[in-house]
Amino acid sequence: MPEILPQSDNSVGIDLGISTFATLSNGTKIDAPKPLKKRIKKYRKLSKSLSKKTKESKRCEKARARVAKFHAKLKDTLDRFST
Repeated sequence: MPEILPQSDNSVGIDLGISTFATLSNGTKIDAPKPLKKRIKKYRKLSKSLSKKTKESKRCEKARARVAKFHAKLKDTLDRFST
């Protein structure tokens, strides 16, 4: 059975994001770690190159696969930093 914690008026809400990693309800902003910023930059670059490809071409499929693979890694990184 879960333990019930005592009542407290000192609660803080957390909003997770990309530009600022976390923003607390008291106004404190926590910047994203450097590895995360670097990966987001690479993700943008891959997405941009994908958008310039001719749809349904072989190169477009390769670029789409690259973006999907990197997106999975990025999501894993975000999960790791947020826990």
